[in-house]
Amino acid sequence: MAGKAAREAAKRCSEGCYLRLPRSQAIRACLIRPKNSADRWILSLACVACTVAAAGCAGRKPVVGSRPTAPVSTPEATEEEAKRSTSTEAQPKATITPSKRSRPADNASPIYTEEGNASWYGAPFHGRKASNGEIYDMNKLTAAHRTLPFDSMVRVTNLSNGKTTTVRITDRGPFVDNRIIDLSRAAAQEIESIGPGIVPVRIEVLSGPDPAAGFFTVQVGAFKEKGNADRLKERLSTDYSPIYIQQVVVEDGAFYRVRVGRVSGEQEAQRLGDALRDKEGFKPMVLRIDDQNPRETTP
Repeated sequence: MAGKAAREAAKRCSEGCYLRLPRSQAIRACLIRPKNSADRWILSLACVACTVAAAGCAGRKPVVGSRPTAPVSTPEATEEEAKRSTSTEAQPKATITPSKRSRPADNASPIYTEEGNASWYGAPFHGRKASNGEIYDMNKLTAAHRTLPFDSMVRVTNLSNGKTTTVRITDRGPFVDNRIIDLSRAAAQEIESIGPGIVPVRIEVLSGPDPAAGFFTVQVGAFKEKGNADRLKERLSTDYSPIYIQQVVVEDGAFYRVRVGRVSGEQEAQRLGDALRDKEGFKPMVLRIDDQNPRETTP
């Protein structure tokens, strides 16, 4: 019976290890006193084995069983960033498409600003020489201005709709006192002024020579009859000099324009114009003098 008890104790000790029983319970199972030496020897071996096994079981931490969680998808932005950071493929270089024309940046700070009315001119003047000597092409983004230097780059904004275009000054005009700029047909299309014909605009000079520097004159009259121009010149010549008459051919035929003075700087020319208005009752028009080509093509 003692031998049987010892074997049962050894079995319980072994099960205590595999069932992860506390060490104290596994050892108590071995405290059974055998009746003869053979049983004591068997029981001793069983207890030693049980103690070692229990110690080994106690040294291992149990693993808590749990069901696996569902995989979480990687956000697209993170995935793309990971691809870029680990990619070994050469990245394509950005392709820069050259602009069709050279023009200042749209956010460039203006060096001169003016507001007034804009008109446009097209077919009757298309193919004629402009004031700077170029052939006027109504399909290019150009414009005529009375005082701005040639090749000035000007941003024009239609104040009625906010549309803008950037033009190059190539011509002189308009020779009507309630307009400040004549646009080419292409420029007028960009700001949607073809239909209205005349629209309020803001012009901003983005680049070019100093708008105020150079020589200027004051136009005091334009006549279809040369005799009328001659008589006005004679009358004014007693108080003003120089006075000259310029002939220009426009859509309506030839005109004879009477101009007074050759003044350095636009401000001085404005003062001369004010004096001619106050004393003579004229509606003066300040113009830049372009010695290289004194022709005009615009009305």
